[in-house]
Amino acid sequence: MRQCRLQDDKERGWIDKGILLTLLVCLFFIFFGSACTTTTNNYASVRNFHKESLKKEKYHAVEQGDTLYSIGFRSGSGYKKLAKWNKIPPPYLLKIGQKIKLFKPKQSLKKHIRPYKKIKKVKVKNKIAQKTVTISNNNKKVLNFYWQWPLEGDILKQFSQAENKGIDIAGNIGQKVKSAASGKVVYSGSGLTGYGNLLIIKHNYLYLSAYANNSRLLVKEGQTVKKGQVIAEVGRIGRQQASLHFEIRKNGKPVNPLHLLPK
Repeated sequence: MRQCRLQDDKERGWIDKGILLTLLVCLFFIFFGSACTTTTNNYASVRNFHKESLKKEKYHAVEQGDTLYSIGFRSGSGYKKLAKWNKIPPPYLLKIGQKIKLFKPKQSLKKHIRPYKKIKKVKVKNKIAQKTVTISNNNKKVLNFYWQWPLEGDILKQFSQAENKGIDIAGNIGQKVKSAASGKVVYSGSGLTGYGNLLIIKHNYLYLSAYANNSRLLVKEGQTVKKGQVIAEVGRIGRQQASLHFEIRKNGKPVNPLHLLPK
């Protein structure tokens, strides 16, 4: 009887050790697996800055998160041309599923109407003269439009119309990104393929600036920002060096930021 009890105790001891060993193995795999799958939030989902998928498209169906500014940015035509071609008045509201024409439509010929009196001719000339003066004044304002660097750092990649629509500025993860000039945020999000967390700021009727590959966006669409205001934090592409991709667009077309930024 006593021998049976001793044998039972030994069997229970082996069972307890087996259970304990199994638990230790499970805990090891759980801990190891979680350590391997842990990632940081400093990586922006960016693959290629230069991908503008709407370049070859004739129409674009509006999707969730699209704005006329973002569509104009991706197509390279600019929001003003798209608004004109599609007859969309300010504030450029869009509906999901709405088809946006991405090409200049053929102009219909208008009948030439001759003025009946010489006085009308004079009035038309005066109006044209006034418009010319207004445009001239606006150009002077643009010439006095000064930019500042959004980030201090070395230039990792230069501007190229064919390959790089802006410049890549080296930085550190979490480093503050500043607005290059005063304006209004017209896009804030990650819906544009190839740009990660992106901000687009409208400065006036001519210029937009774009700040891509951010780890965090600190301003929202519709918000007015001042020159030098912190708007985002630097991110990076995969495990490459942390950097900011910065673009300036004039009438929707990319221009070399180094020609406008102070030396």
